[in-house]
Amino acid sequence: MPTPYPIKNPIIFLAFGLGSGLSPKAPGTAGSALSLLFFPVLVALGLWGSIGLIVIASIFGVWLCGAAADILKVHDHEAIVWDEFVGQWLTLLPLIPIAAWNLQTYSYLVLGFALFRLFDILKPWPISWCDKHLNGGFGIMFDDVLAGFAAGGLLWLIIYNGWLAF
Repeated sequence: MPTPYPIKNPIIFLAFGLGSGLSPKAPGTAGSALSLLFFPVLVALGLWGSIGLIVIASIFGVWLCGAAADILKVHDHEAIVWDEFVGQWLTLLPLIPIAAWNLQTYSYLVLGFALFRLFDILKPWPISWCDKHLNGGFGIMFDDVLAGFAAGGLLWLIIYNGWLAF
């Protein structure tokens, strides 16, 4: 059965996280999971290069998510997961300086994924306030950016305080 969404439109294709947002169950989780495949790119770019990429992806995402919402005529459609890509990448920033492609890195990668999903789903304050009160592409992006900062901050505390030893 064909998808009812104009996935061939490059705006929709990108906003839907290269199609991952079309997952019939948990599209946000599917988008976050697919975004992990870009972690080697972040590592190759280094910390400052990754920060630059994430800033560009965030600014682009405000436009992209807003344009996709306009095309779909629905604010923050569940299949729009570009914001999950950016939030997940923000969460993983503390791993970039220590990525060694060993069990520890992979364990922290899984933990970062879980922490981002936790903050994105539960939406503690102020994430919940932003989710309810900000509109347009900025509103779609900003709650996930905050969730990424919160999850990344917690991941950083866990890593650099040695709270979990892998």
